Amino acid sequence: MSTPKIGVALGGGGARGLSHIPVLQALDDMGLTPHAITGTSIGALIGAGYAGGMSGDQLEEYTLETLGEWKKVLGKLVEVSMPKRFADLIGGKSSFGQFDSKRVLEVFVGDVLKQDFSELSIPFQAIAADYYKAEEVRFAEGNLVDAVSASIAIPFVFKPVHLNNTVLIDGGVVNPLPFDVLPGDCDIVIAVDVVGTPKKDEKRAVPSATESVFGATQILMQTISQEKLRIRAPDLSIFPNIKQYQVLDFLKAREILEDSAGLRNSVKVELDQKIENYLIS
Repeated sequence: MSTPKIGVALGGGGARGLSHIPVLQALDDMGLTPHAITGTSIGALIGAGYAGGMSGDQLEEYTLETLGEWKKVLGKLVEVSMPKRFADLIGGKSSFGQFDSKRVLEVFVGDVLKQDFSELSIPFQAIAADYYKAEEVRFAEGNLVDAVSASIAIPFVFKPVHLNNTVLIDGGVVNPLPFDVLPGDCDIVIAVDVVGTPKKDEKRAVPSATESVFGATQILMQTISQEKLRIRAPDLSIFPNIKQYQVLDFLKAREILEDSAGLRNSVKVELDQKIENYLIS
């Protein structure tokens, strides 16, 4: 019997989503290429990189190179904040309150992210949310950078994305764990849940305004994911132990990767068992 078709769903969760990388490294170690990948928010970004030909090890190396030094990150954020044209500054098109998600992608991953879905070696879908229709939007073709920029557009952090007469925001508010978007012919479905729960600050009795915004979003995403899991469970659900990290803890990339590194071996053990069970069934 041939190797089963494996579908991989990478969920949303901000910086916690860097723990998707050890899962992909496990697949590489096993010599397995996913039949299809779906991703929401940070899962869409990492999934797009992997579907575009980057290995798990390359994703880790690039992450540490890009986010490993705060001075480099600060320099890139300054570049992101500055308008591309002087006319944009004069015209008031520059905003220092929220980032432009597409501009962030250009500055941080512009040299490695493919431009179009047609360039990907693995079928991939990115999930965003239609703000006014309150509906899930699935991207599987066309401009990949536009799709990922919409999927990662976390409210409060990024400006909504206006694309094809539609206003789009982060896909996590409609489908934080998009395993149900994978093709029906997948034999084994893997879902990596990195939503987490709000973290209590021992120095304060109640969360700050910013913490409340992100915490409320986490609660919403948890509710959606838990309801989906009750209806239908993936063959392999992975919950990285990274609850101590916050949505915007990207400067803790090294710590997140170190704390989730054990997934590389544990996923291989669990997935190997799933494949064995599939082959003998």
